[in-house]
Amino acid sequence: MTTYRDAGVDIERANTLVRYIKRKVEEAFPGRILTGFGGFAGGVDLRGYKDPVILSSADGVGTKLKIAQEMGVHRTVGIDLVAMNVNDVVTTGAKPLFFLDYIATGKIDQDVLREVIDGIVEGCREADVVLVGGETAEMPGFYPEGVYDLAGFCVGVCEKDRMITGKDIRPGDLLVGIRSSGFHSNGYSLIRKVLKDRGVRLTEDLPDTGITVGEALLTPTRIYVGQILKLMEAVKLKGIAHITGGGIPGNLVRILPEGIRAVVEKGSIPENPLFRWIQDLGGVPEEEMFRTFNMGVGMILVVSEEDKERALEILGGEGFVCGYLESGPREVRIV
Repeated sequence: MTTYRDAGVDIERANTLVRYIKRKVEEAFPGRILTGFGGFAGGVDLRGYKDPVILSSADGVGTKLKIAQEMGVHRTVGIDLVAMNVNDVVTTGAKPLFFLDYIATGKIDQDVLREVIDGIVEGCREADVVLVGGETAEMPGFYPEGVYDLAGFCVGVCEKDRMITGKDIRPGDLLVGIRSSGFHSNGYSLIRKVLKDRGVRLTEDLPDTGITVGEALLTPTRIYVGQILKLMEAVKLKGIAHITGGGIPGNLVRILPEGIRAVVEKGSIPENPLFRWIQDLGGVPEEEMFRTFNMGVGMILVVSEEDKERALEILGGEGFVCGYLESGPREVRIV
């Protein structure tokens, strides 16, 4: 007699993890999932909107997962997973409502995946979104032992007339950046190549920081939802770019109307020594750095001159003017 367990899939092991997730979700978001957790679909209330638009996003963590798996630290990539999705959704002016995760692995390791789930729940709480469900796929023969992959899905809502589309961006508007916490979840294939080529181990101390290279690389992606929603109540945000893969040029251009050029003044971006370290270590050209990494800017907002001071006041030390908009080809110049 041959069973599913003989083939490498242990349904009870999966059910044990689901029970853990159910308990964590019910503790973190009591009464907020209308269908209860663990059904075929999850639902939350949608109240108080006159002309609602639903916005959504799907994203992962990329090869940062290889750093986490090599270091044996799994909570922070759970936060990353939430951050990459909710930060995308909030660029539209939407309030993120709920989140779902997809975890795939060759064999369910309860300790490892519980740590991942703890990070996901922590990220959801920070973003004020509800983890309504997901999928954990045990796929023996597809993923090697000790390897897992993550994907996340977020849905948000906003009033149609408050959507942020970039259509109101004009020459003379300003670019306001918000600091990143480091590399976030992009560029890790280049980082890993540089470390390998230079023989740098994750357990080595990162100069002048008091932490290891691996610890620095696993700093979680910042979640900007609270700041953006607060700003929306006080100033008119004409455009928002989440600086992810493709760096500042590849993401800022996505929100520009035709006939508008963004000029980013690199000298106005507060220096984060992590970027200089990887650039010097790998001999990476500056242009490549800017089109691969966020370079210290996690979000770039477009505001009018008259809203600049109020926006900077709300952001405190996290915000800074980093450029302006002018007439010209639809492009991003780094000067």
